[in-house]
Amino acid sequence: MFENFESDAVRIQTERTSQREHSTPLFLTSSFIFDDSEQARALFADEIQGNIYTRFSNPNNNELIEKLCRLEKTEDGLATASGMAAVFISMFSLLKSGDHVLASRSVFGSTHQVLTQIFPRFNIDYSYADVGKINEWEEGVKPNTKIVFIETPSNPALDIIDLEWISAFCKKRNLILIVDNCFCTPYIQRPAEWGADLVVHSGTKFLDGQGRVIAGAVLGRKDLMKEIRFIARATGPSLSPMNSWIISKSLETLAIRMEKHSENATKLAEFLETHSEVDFVKYPFLKSHPQMALAKKQMKLGGGVVTFSVKGGLERGRRFLDALKWFSLTANLGDSRTTATHPASTTHSKLKEEERLAVGISPGLIRISVGLEHIDDIIEEVNQALSASK
Repeated sequence: MFENFESDAVRIQTERTSQREHSTPLFLTSSFIFDDSEQARALFADEIQGNIYTRFSNPNNNELIEKLCRLEKTEDGLATASGMAAVFISMFSLLKSGDHVLASRSVFGSTHQVLTQIFPRFNIDYSYADVGKINEWEEGVKPNTKIVFIETPSNPALDIIDLEWISAFCKKRNLILIVDNCFCTPYIQRPAEWGADLVVHSGTKFLDGQGRVIAGAVLGRKDLMKEIRFIARATGPSLSPMNSWIISKSLETLAIRMEKHSENATKLAEFLETHSEVDFVKYPFLKSHPQMALAKKQMKLGGGVVTFSVKGGLERGRRFLDALKWFSLTANLGDSRTTATHPASTTHSKLKEEERLAVGISPGLIRISVGLEHIDDIIEEVNQALSASK
């Protein structure tokens, strides 16, 4: 519709009904009425487009996906019941017994479980490669490799993968590249513009932005989405119309929110770098980040997540969390409210210690999803917790 992100995010919506509403209504219906038997036949035969059953499609879901596809610059998409539903179905729909997935070593804990515990039940193999070790990627490709799955920035280490390089790597070998773009959102980074075949989101995070709903999305090439939609239609990981409506409305403020999240996160990261009780800080746009130049090449902003390691290891990290007075202690992120978590004992606790250390999750690592509160209050809260936890 428009040339600018913000206008598309605000103005894309369902066709106005006879009620002349200004804001998109909720379509809380399980099914849809056919005009006649011929229309019903044609809809089920995919000869014409239209809604049949909310497990297949719904005007609220359609609006959300139209908007996300426009913002991510992809051909097609599908809304799912959660971010992990999106991760799982994006891969599982395109794999068969005997196939192999090559993934970045630093992935979300539940994605790790899918690769290491669930896929092997279907005789689907996997292997990992470190972000900066090209030889591991080249050696990791097998004759049966079908998919490359990556997160960038990674959760929670905030490592960056060169999207231009990995896309060329996959295209040369005829591999499907799937990128988890949860941390950035399409306002900060659009992997499809760098050559990604599919992009997955946890809408639960910054897309919603207020910690209200669970949701996911798969976006990408139309030919791949056709198979993904077929599997989803049969197995039913569909998003509720209510949750689609909420996230679609949230997208109207995504640009403004991500600007403020990033501004606050940058200031917090800069403060932490000067603190005597902090071993190290990771934030994509900090000069100390080893991949800052790459981050600035493919990301518009640094994002809303900061990680740092407190001196004193595991027990000091726990004391720090317990000393926080008003930050929300939760595994979720991307909220308007600042949240804090200890990845080693929560989101990535299913990884072995050596696996956590291999992806930058030290015992004292703290992940802060920086919210929209005043930055002075955020810094003061962190500072007092660092002092109180000595």
